[in-house]
Amino acid sequence: MTRADRGALQRLCFVVIALALLACEGKPPPDSADKAPQAGVKAHPEATAEALEAGMVNPGYAEKPAWFANSFLDLRDDVAEAAAAGKRVLLYFYQDGCPYCKKLLDTNFALADTETRTREKFEVIAINMWGDREVTGLDGEETTEKTFAGSLRVMFTPTLLFLNESGKVVLRLNGYYPPHKFNTALDYAAQYNGSEPAFSEYLAEVSPSAASGVMHQDASFLPPGSSLAARASGKPLLVMFEQKECAPCDELHLDILRRPESREQLARFDVLLVDMWSNESLVLPDGTQTTPARWARQLGVQYAPSLVFFEDDREVFRTESYLKAFHTQSAMDYVASAAYREQPEFQRFIATRAEALEARGIHVDLMN
Repeated sequence: MTRADRGALQRLCFVVIALALLACEGKPPPDSADKAPQAGVKAHPEATAEALEAGMVNPGYAEKPAWFANSFLDLRDDVAEAAAAGKRVLLYFYQDGCPYCKKLLDTNFALADTETRTREKFEVIAINMWGDREVTGLDGEETTEKTFAGSLRVMFTPTLLFLNESGKVVLRLNGYYPPHKFNTALDYAAQYNGSEPAFSEYLAEVSPSAASGVMHQDASFLPPGSSLAARASGKPLLVMFEQKECAPCDELHLDILRRPESREQLARFDVLLVDMWSNESLVLPDGTQTTPARWARQLGVQYAPSLVFFEDDREVFRTESYLKAFHTQSAMDYVASAAYREQPEFQRFIATRAEALEARGIHVDLMN
């Protein structure tokens, strides 16, 4: 049996791994494939319901981001190459069927600032807790992923080990951290060596604020679950793809979209706010029935918040990064005024719009 065949067999087996409440407690895969469920067959809900938080499901295999390092798992080379690039190494231990691994990938890395922080400061190397790929440790000893994980006493997934330029572990996260704490951990591990200050002290000093954990529906928006095929307003459509744990989403709704200039622009659209991970039924403009999660994948939506604009039921523009008020308002004006048809470069439109406002005595602060 080839290594690829063994890997495929392991992925089948891992679907039935039991999961812990705050992280997935590491338990080895079944002894044989005969004990694993067939592909496409869901585990009995009673088998995992008590181990998962509300809204969490056993996801099976979770795809890693394409920007994770493509490592040969010789950690000596990985640490040296990262250091030469001004980065550090982040070892990400995972197992298939781990909902908190999936939450880390789907929730945390769906935030553009979290991905940017990670990519700028770290080379992320994924290691399967039960894998058989060869790993060469910093001591030059050759072993396997599962033996290496065991030697580091990895008992939960996700477990993240942040290594400095010498290969020393400067921070260890056992289990899932929500975005505000995870971003703080990234900042800490990028600049400190694990002693002074301790991470707990640094976290207390920084005191990051958690996201609200809610979807900010507004009375002016289309009601949740509205059929997009039934619109008769003649307005262009703005779909806001967001998620609950999203500080930029909070800022968008609690500040930017409450400003009079923003409300004026919003009134030019039919607006639908959707949870980009929701599996609720949704009828698209062409009458197709789908879900927000499936539609987001189809459209290639990767970040929250993403604002996707439609004209005549086709996408004409989107924003998918952190924007302040003027740029958000300008994006709406760009589509509502149909300026995108004549000016394909959004940055030129922004510059022209800013000049026109300044000429009318309206000061433009690009960072407010």
